[in-house]
Amino acid sequence: MAGSDVERAAAEMVAALTPHTGRDWQVKAGSLDWTCWTTAAHVAHDLMAYAAQVAALPSDAYLPLDLRVREATPPGAVLQVISAAARLLGTSVDAAPESARAWHWGPCDPGGFAAMGVAEILLHTYDITQGLALPWLPPAGLSAPVLARLFPDSPSGPAPEVLLWSAGRLALPAHPRRTTWSWRASLTP
Repeated sequence: MAGSDVERAAAEMVAALTPHTGRDWQVKAGSLDWTCWTTAAHVAHDLMAYAAQVAALPSDAYLPLDLRVREATPPGAVLQVISAAARLLGTSVDAAPESARAWHWGPCDPGGFAAMGVAEILLHTYDITQGLALPWLPPAGLSAPVLARLFPDSPSGPAPEVLLWSAGRLALPAHPRRTTWSWRASLTP
């Protein structure tokens, strides 16, 4: 996956949520314990952390930094922070050589960080839309490459639903909802 995928996912999130920024984002985000607002701030944080990892290429830990979105920030401005963080991650991914490796529970290439960024955006957009009672599914064109990279052992089926199943968001026919899961971004088994 590439930086353009991260930016495209962020654009999907912004398009889905911007019309609803005037609503109460202090409600729970779907099945998460977080609010919709906290979930959105988390997305911005993770994208920034991934961008920093790709830029600095640490081999054994996450850099000791955190992005903090101010608590009084309205949802529309949080979406702007997400867009900025997505662009930073996308730029970092595209600027790094394919041979670059940074730590994410083992060595991870830039494409792995792009896949994780896209996954964070898609999964948490779904969580927020569930909290706001909006019908939304991740786009198939972004879900399929995330599945291939992060969840290679997932069952077959429509990519958006399989992605949501893989990350414990819903059940599939013949596959109960997962209660534990993790993705594999590192290039080591």
